[in-house]
Amino acid sequence: MAGPTETSVDLSAALVSAPVSFGHWLVILPVALCIGLGAILLMLRNRTEWQAWIAIPGLVLLVLVDVALLCKVLREGAVTMVMGRWLPPFGIAFSVDLLGAAMALTAAIAALAAGIYALGEIGISGRRYGFFPFLMLLLAGVSGAFLTGDVFNLYVWFEVLLISSFGLLVLGSEREQIDGALKYAVLNLIATTLFLVCVGYLYAIFGTLNMADIAVKARAADSTAPLATLAGLFLLAFGMKAAAFPVNFWLPASYHTPRITVSALFAGLLTKVGIYALIRVLVMLLPVERADLGWLIGVIAIATMLAGVLGALGSNDIRRLLGYIVISGIGTMLAGVALGNVAGLGGAIFYALHSMVLMTALYLAAGQIARLGGSFSLGTLGGLYRHSGWFAGLSLVLFFAISGLPPFSGFWPKVVLVKAALASGAGWLAGAILLTGFLTTIAFGRVFLLAFWRPAAEGATIDPEPIRWQAAFPLLTLTALVVVFGLFPERLLQLTQLAAVGLEQPSAYIHSVFPLQAGAAQ
Repeated sequence: MAGPTETSVDLSAALVSAPVSFGHWLVILPVALCIGLGAILLMLRNRTEWQAWIAIPGLVLLVLVDVALLCKVLREGAVTMVMGRWLPPFGIAFSVDLLGAAMALTAAIAALAAGIYALGEIGISGRRYGFFPFLMLLLAGVSGAFLTGDVFNLYVWFEVLLISSFGLLVLGSEREQIDGALKYAVLNLIATTLFLVCVGYLYAIFGTLNMADIAVKARAADSTAPLATLAGLFLLAFGMKAAAFPVNFWLPASYHTPRITVSALFAGLLTKVGIYALIRVLVMLLPVERADLGWLIGVIAIATMLAGVLGALGSNDIRRLLGYIVISGIGTMLAGVALGNVAGLGGAIFYALHSMVLMTALYLAAGQIARLGGSFSLGTLGGLYRHSGWFAGLSLVLFFAISGLPPFSGFWPKVVLVKAALASGAGWLAGAILLTGFLTTIAFGRVFLLAFWRPAAEGATIDPEPIRWQAAFPLLTLTALVVVFGLFPERLLQLTQLAAVGLEQPSAYIHSVFPLQAGAAQ
């Protein structure tokens, strides 16, 4: 038996010994808040009358926490908090930079709008079967994906949001929902499995899964390491998650099946997590391999844009049309990843933030179109302009914004991307972005002419009840954001360009995790 020893062990190099400041708790507070509220709501699932009174204030608090986190990052730079006191790469790190903080805040705003809308759409049955707990769990997964600094934990948060999205997708248990959920589940489980394979491959190469540690080691890696293969696998896995061509067919087959609130959440948040992960891994961790794959990503971007907008032109159901528009937007973001420079990445990030707000608003507006006109089909809709002029005007603003027309928020990221493409000699990419915008304008011009401007068909009935405040408030708020960031884009342009610089030159991110290794990523 070993006897007592007088040898003292200095653990300061392995453990956090100083107390953690309150500001650093902001890094994990969004995830902790969502999980805590989700657990409370689950325990009170039989108290349907309490669900909204807990969930909506919780979502407001989440927005405020994310605002505080973004302000902290703007003021101090990237922030890292490590779980269990173990220093990285041994401890699990939550690291947040401008990209992660901005995406988390935008996701919280979109979720708050959808949560308020749900007050008028999700009845007692939907609340009893867990709409609000699933919503909070979904936000925990989304926030965790945006804020984690560990690749394996990125996989874990993907699993969390995937599980909660299954529950939201089948809420109501209708035949169409079960069919959509099956298609959604199979393809996403394949993508998640492929992601897990990539994680194992990554660990085998670098011996670590900490993002900052990988960023340092990848830049000093032996040229014989199979990083190009790894980058290609990540592109496939995250491309499937984001619904990029040619693995995009699951989205239009499933996003039109759930309640419109759920469709709005999915369109605003889920595919953007896939794009975020693609940008984080390929641009920050594997920049050389991303450059080698730039031409392939550009081809995928063009195919995704055109496949999406052509599908929208051929759709007669507004929900299916919007699903194809989600796909088209993913292609626009991939164009920025293909370019890979600060301007292109900044345009992709701007478009992602804009799309999170706008696609949520468009799906909520589609829900009101169906409620007023009694159908999602453009073949039977008509006369909505006469019934509600202000709603027609609001919808027209959203249609202009998704088409990239001024003076709304969709105009500026496309300007940035087209300019960056022309400056890089990728005129073909710029042409595809402009062509997609033109075809999108035609698609939504058709929607407005048929659903709003055309007189209602004989015998058709329009709901005489005015739009309820549960729908009007989130729609007006999201539309106001679209207008404000279109008229005054300077701050958001500056923020997204700074976020792009942080990805291309991650020294500040690495410094927040390893203060002595910041120079290794220059």
